[in-house]
Amino acid sequence: MSAQPYVEAPRRWGTLAEFAKLPAFLRRDLLTALSYRFGFVTGWIALGLQAVLFYFVGELVDPGALPSYGGHDVTYLEFAIIGIALGGFTALALGRISAGIRNEQLMGTLESLLVTPTSPNTIQIGTVLYDLVYVPVRTALFLVFTTLVFGLDLRAAGLPAALLVLMAFIPFVWGLGVANAGLVLTFRRGAGVVGFGAMILTLLSGAYFPLDLLPGWLATVAQYNPLALTIDSMRESLLGNAGTTDALVAAAEILPFSVVSLLGGLWIFRLALRRERRLGTIGLY
Repeated sequence: MSAQPYVEAPRRWGTLAEFAKLPAFLRRDLLTALSYRFGFVTGWIALGLQAVLFYFVGELVDPGALPSYGGHDVTYLEFAIIGIALGGFTALALGRISAGIRNEQLMGTLESLLVTPTSPNTIQIGTVLYDLVYVPVRTALFLVFTTLVFGLDLRAAGLPAALLVLMAFIPFVWGLGVANAGLVLTFRRGAGVVGFGAMILTLLSGAYFPLDLLPGWLATVAQYNPLALTIDSMRESLLGNAGTTDALVAAAEILPFSVVSLLGGLWIFRLALRRERRLGTIGLY
């Protein structure tokens, strides 16, 4: 019994040491992003121009064709801006997570990382940590910016409930991104899979038009799309009267999809990593 503390202590310190490595990944990716300032700025400009485009499209849309939230009628831009933010969040997160592994391959640092005394889990988290911080912040700032510029009637009181739903949705996107990173490890390419997956998720999410416009069977399928559940709940929070209780119900519906996606993604990545180590092809790109 007296030997037990001496067995567990190294494990505790090992876990703390792994967590202590994560800020180094965050700092590296932040400095890398800031070193490519033109791409950083143009990404924000493109997002803003998309909002301007939908503003003018909204001038052609009959507001009576849009659903109401909490008994309140909404403009098309108010309806679409949440879909733009969440659709952009999904596409960016999916692409950036797999791109993190791909960039490590191309720079020749992936194999070097894996031969260090660093857990593969730490490497997985570290390569996407910057995006896990940046992408949600980017989404929130975009919503605030467009609300101020276009005078949208988004409820600030609904922001905590909307963020709660977003937190439940993030592991779903993370899981898909990690799974795609596993495919990148094996097949060296993943942009096509990411783009196609993001397009299907967004098309069946009601991001830009009500799901009622889809064929009946497709609208039924779309109701089980986690992105559609997230967008609808965030609209209820930011445009209607939904509160924290409603957000908790929505989060409970989304979490099973997130758990399956995250566990499945981690399993696929570990499987791919094990295969590449066995074949000695981790450094190939």
